[in-house]
Amino acid sequence: MTQSSAEIIDYNFTPQPDRRTAPHNENLEMALLAALMHNNRAFEYCIDFLKPDHFSNRFHAKIYEDMVRLINKGMIADPVTLQPFFLQYEWVKDKSVPENYLIKLATHLVAVINTAEYAKTIYDLYLRRALINYGTETVNQAFSHEIDPDGKAQLEAAEQKLFELASSGTIDGGPAKFSKGLTAMVTTASAAVMRPGGLAGVATGLTDLDRLLGGLAPSDLIIIAGRPSMGKTALATNIAYHIAAHSPDQNGEVGKNLVLFFSLEMSQEQLVTRVAAEQMNLSSEKIRRGDLTPHEFEAMIEVVAQLQDLPLYIDDTPALTVSALRTRSRRLARQNKTKLALIVVDYLQLLKGKGENRVQEISEITQGLKALAKELMVPVIALSQLSRAVEQREDKRPQLADLRDSGTIEQDADIVAFVYREEYYLEREEPAVDSEKHDKWQVQMERAHGKAEIIIAKQRHGPIGRIEVVFDGATTRFSDLDGDDNGFI
Repeated sequence: MTQSSAEIIDYNFTPQPDRRTAPHNENLEMALLAALMHNNRAFEYCIDFLKPDHFSNRFHAKIYEDMVRLINKGMIADPVTLQPFFLQYEWVKDKSVPENYLIKLATHLVAVINTAEYAKTIYDLYLRRALINYGTETVNQAFSHEIDPDGKAQLEAAEQKLFELASSGTIDGGPAKFSKGLTAMVTTASAAVMRPGGLAGVATGLTDLDRLLGGLAPSDLIIIAGRPSMGKTALATNIAYHIAAHSPDQNGEVGKNLVLFFSLEMSQEQLVTRVAAEQMNLSSEKIRRGDLTPHEFEAMIEVVAQLQDLPLYIDDTPALTVSALRTRSRRLARQNKTKLALIVVDYLQLLKGKGENRVQEISEITQGLKALAKELMVPVIALSQLSRAVEQREDKRPQLADLRDSGTIEQDADIVAFVYREEYYLEREEPAVDSEKHDKWQVQMERAHGKAEIIIAKQRHGPIGRIEVVFDGATTRFSDLDGDDNGFI
């Protein structure tokens, strides 16, 4: 039996070079430069987003660059003022471009009124050329037989390049009329009125914390910091679960909020065990050891069935970069066709940066997380370690100065919250049983037992303060204080 030619697969296929001309329009570039030389004020329509690299003709790119330099210095940019720069160009010296090229450019004036459209078209053509270049690079790299980078790394690199290309221009930015802000304010207020408790943002599940913060607002970077064993991960996990399981989405539906949890320290299994233990009201240690009674095992199976459809996603890839976080967040939202309601990063110091030192690295990370929150319009919770300076003070409640590695954490964050448990320190300071201090210590322990403080040390859009909550260390559960007394301190 013979195969038809259509059924034969050529496994030795070699891509043929694309002989098509990359998108460009030199006449349009000349018309734009002529318009700008004729009226320098026309730069207002393009100087914010159009860069020299966006021109296809390198001569035009250099002329535009010199024009920008002159105008930024308050000088006039026309053929006369540009001529001294132009004569220094190598391509003029070797006669590849005539000396009267600037005069020739000036004669290409069509209409100054079209400057903005010319600039946008030049930028659009640049985007198309860049897409072609990135696509070609991606294809060539994919055809390579090198082991590194692997296919997954190539995919992430391609997505990162596309994101950088998409965010390189700011055509749609700039000043907005005051009324636009008023509309946004009314929309936010209306949404808050409709939500239970009148929250502007998504509810955390802790009443007093929601009352102090107004919920977690879109585009906010929230830092939750504390010393080891204070309960940072437990608090973040509690909030993530509540938002995924109980907080209504924009349409008022419960269980539809998409939550993405980047766990750079704990494995997915460890994090899932914590969530399940909290819902079962059991110690996660008992689950890990399999120390369960038949009744507890049945309860676990029921909880597992209830959590099957929980829209909480966990990425436990270690040593991620902010760009990888962004890529994976966008991909998850795109695959689920659902807007992300929350992103959690546990924890900030385990992310990889490109700074020359640790301070610059953390600065790049916090700025990247804030940019991610604004881009996706989603609250981002990032956990952070504190310096050891806390341990040297008599009052071990954290302060903003204790944030580890960089002051930019405080600067870039919209909210800085500290988790503090006095019980943790008291347990390690028990005096001798027969001493006079023991009775006082016992009173302090009874007062602090099973409680934690959440200290809001910075809030860009609201008040600071402290609230007291219940903390169950065995089940890693945070909850509101019982009774009519609220937890505000």
